[in-house]
Amino acid sequence: MNVARRTDAVLLLVALVWGSSYLAAKTATAALPVTVVLFARYAISALACGALVAARRRGRSWTRAELRVGSLLGVTQAAVLVLETYGVAHTSAANAGLIISLTIVLTPLLDRVGSRRLPPSFFLAAGLCVIAVGLLTAGTGLHTPRLGDALMLAAAVVRAGHVALVGRLTAGRRMHPMRLTTVQTAVGSALFLPAAAPHLTDLAHSGAVTWAQLVYLALFCSVFAFIAQTWAVQGTSASRASLLLGTEPIWAVAVGIGLGGERFTLWATLGAVLMVAGTYWGQTIERAHRTVTAKTAEEPSLAATA
Repeated sequence: MNVARRTDAVLLLVALVWGSSYLAAKTATAALPVTVVLFARYAISALACGALVAARRRGRSWTRAELRVGSLLGVTQAAVLVLETYGVAHTSAANAGLIISLTIVLTPLLDRVGSRRLPPSFFLAAGLCVIAVGLLTAGTGLHTPRLGDALMLAAAVVRAGHVALVGRLTAGRRMHPMRLTTVQTAVGSALFLPAAAPHLTDLAHSGAVTWAQLVYLALFCSVFAFIAQTWAVQGTSASRASLLLGTEPIWAVAVGIGLGGERFTLWATLGAVLMVAGTYWGQTIERAHRTVTAKTAEEPSLAATA
């Protein structure tokens, strides 16, 4: 297998792992309180990240910016996972993976590229995604969205804000990604410990299956996915990486139906198709818009040096 194919395979594996995380989280929250699941996921991730950072002692020391930015991002990331985990506990894993993919079209709205406005076609794609959410939450007919679906929708909004914040706080700064992740996981562990403390005995007496799900969420869906994504993106184009990582909702549906025994109604199936189509369309438009904006910004500097 050549380097390009190996890189594509790693990115697809990351998308698969993220897509499967919703069923793993849903199953884990059926056995343990949500706060305990969140604390365990963060604590295991923090220990793993800390060990990796300690194993690579070479290089510069930690900076105040890494600690400050990592702490802030730890709070926003914790907010995302709270909404996601409570949300998936009250809806299907497939619905959770599809609705959270709204982040793809919400992020550019919160993190505009340059001063140019997004083209009207992007808002059409976003509108298509909104219709898809309506069909997904309708199920067998029009009704008030279920609590889980509403929480996943809120998670998509907060996650988009978190992604935009990551870009703004790290732009032009020399920060080690693994150190930022270590700080975030440590902050998350500290935030969830007070709420999880009364139920830690339940965690200690959990069965092997529940522990396997927690370890999977921490080591594979968090630590491995981050490291693998960082490595793979360096070996391919951003466009190709985003295209492959954008298959996450497809894997969420496949895992939810294939392993979780979930079923879609006709309307929900149509919503799933529209969601995937809308997010891919919006992603393509935003990527093209970003490329044009970057080229336009370069033209004045090139003319000045001519």
